[in-house]
Amino acid sequence: MVRWITIVVLSIVAVGTTVWGYKENQDKNAVLIQAENSYQRAFHELTYNVDLLHDKIGATLAMNTRKQLSPQLAEIWRITSEANSDVGQLPLTLLPFNKTEEFLYEIGDFAYKTAIRDLEKKPLSEKEIKKLEELHKHSGEIETELRKVQNVVLKDNLRWMDVQLALSTNNEAGDNTIVNGFKTVEKTVDGYTQTTAQTGVTNASPEKSYKNLQGDPVSEAKAKQIASQWLEKVDVNKLTLTKSGKGADVPTYTASFDNGKRNGYMDLTVKGGHPLTIMISRKMGEAEISLHEASKKAEKYVEGLEAEGLELAETNQYNNIGIFRYVYTKDDIRYYPESVVVKVGLDNGEVLGLSARDYYDDHKDREIEKPEMTEEEARSKVNPGLKIQENRLAVIENDLKELVLCYEFLTTKENTTYRIFINAQNGQEEKVETLKKAEIKFN
Repeated sequence: MVRWITIVVLSIVAVGTTVWGYKENQDKNAVLIQAENSYQRAFHELTYNVDLLHDKIGATLAMNTRKQLSPQLAEIWRITSEANSDVGQLPLTLLPFNKTEEFLYEIGDFAYKTAIRDLEKKPLSEKEIKKLEELHKHSGEIETELRKVQNVVLKDNLRWMDVQLALSTNNEAGDNTIVNGFKTVEKTVDGYTQTTAQTGVTNASPEKSYKNLQGDPVSEAKAKQIASQWLEKVDVNKLTLTKSGKGADVPTYTASFDNGKRNGYMDLTVKGGHPLTIMISRKMGEAEISLHEASKKAEKYVEGLEAEGLELAETNQYNNIGIFRYVYTKDDIRYYPESVVVKVGLDNGEVLGLSARDYYDDHKDREIEKPEMTEEEARSKVNPGLKIQENRLAVIENDLKELVLCYEFLTTKENTTYRIFINAQNGQEEKVETLKKAEIKFN
């Protein structure tokens, strides 16, 4: 009897120990996953912010109006603060990364001090413009190096926890691609520091209202049918449907699917069943079709929206993905706030994404005042250092969220293309955008 009791007690202890060990292991894995996700988020946000920083500095150089310079420089200062915060969240405490932090601080410090002064009375000097050009050049170099690291991280599914372990144990064995990549970034910044030493050159968006949506409310069954059509290869029975909670400004359905190798979702409005967002994720193959062929796929997809007056306004390529932006156009005037973006895979022409929120937000017929200025008068407001390639009338949303009629000028300087918007009523430079080129493919 005693022996049986002993066996039972030991069995209970063994099972309890196993359960405890399993729970401890699960808790540990949960912490590791959370840390890994945090590192991944910080790194990709850092890469994005450096990319955005490079574009903003370039746009500043293209500006010809001092009124716009101050808010643009303030935006650069904000972005550098976010980039520095991202660096601080990476497991790089044991890897010297002070030069990159100093570089970001220098950009932020320059932007802040320049933004707060009266640029009407004390405009940018030649020395300051030269410094901006240097910052633009070297931020582009850092952007390229970070993109290389990002490409390897995504391609080889590298884990940041392995980086932290390698740094903490001084283990140089294995593939420390991330560490080596960041060392290259640091060397790139060091080159800038030495050059400048020698030369002595030291928004919350408002919620969308969708107040002009047309159509009757659709049932859950009908919503699944609509989603199945837009998601193309997905059977209606494979879709999971959820509805937005009570009190939502715009009631929506979300239809999602996951078949292992391909997953995605679609948001559509309850009223009218209009598609707002579509995202499909899968492994991409090598590019097999041209951007022109992909644009035909995107055009056919947009036709399904039954939206009036959409015109292809912008085409971009990111590795093996084509991005197409369609803008509502009436009487040869583009209304940029009313746009639709389509993403197409260049491997097989499949539509991988759609964003129609801006179009459905507030599309309606508008009465636009005639321009007070002529095209030639507006042209004279463009930075003379830019070469004008095209021009047209366009309606954009300014910093105050007001719709303004502008002359849009597509311009170039060296290898960069800028879009300049000059207010057609008062000649103010409302906005300067840097147009993206096809991304470099790193092998």
